[in-house]
Amino acid sequence: MQILLIRHGESEADLLNVHEGRADFELTEMGRKQVQALVQRVQKDFPPDLIWSSTLKRARETAETLAETVGCPVNLEAELMEFNNGIQAGMPFEEAKKHPVPKFLHDRFENGESFIEFRMRIETIFSKIVTENTHDRIAVVAHGGVIISILRAFFQMPMNMDYYFKIGDTGISMIELTNADKNKVIHFINDTSHLESTFR
Repeated sequence: MQILLIRHGESEADLLNVHEGRADFELTEMGRKQVQALVQRVQKDFPPDLIWSSTLKRARETAETLAETVGCPVNLEAELMEFNNGIQAGMPFEEAKKHPVPKFLHDRFENGESFIEFRMRIETIFSKIVTENTHDRIAVVAHGGVIISILRAFFQMPMNMDYYFKIGDTGISMIELTNADKNKVIHFINDTSHLESTFR
């Protein structure tokens, strides 16, 4: 089973210089152009049979645009939403500096979730997606933090390991589970080559 991990396109938060997280911003016009380039690449090289998507607007639009072109269904899943950063969501970067940042894995932003809760949430839904899958190739369209958490789970990284995977707008990663999920294959991480001809 091949699994495409796809980040959404540029969102309005990127232009407003605010924290995103659970803030439900839409794609920008640039983000939609990025998604069109993404869609053409995925349709040509590795079309999925099924797409799972976060319910937040920026991911949902990315997933639904891809699904319409490829011709496959989309499962919307709230558990694939980005890290719940509580009161920080939608807050300007400068204002956010006035609020304490969680120091430990079990700490939370006010009204948010801890890093442990986030990791466990993503590992749980990823396990469900993999276990229930009956397709040769699926896609998960979500957010940078979600994709990083899936990769950390895939690599079986300890909770307190702070390795960071850079995941750009519409970045594509492909992982694979073979031989009854015993063997793990990393094909590539954060491929954004589909943007080169369109934006460079």
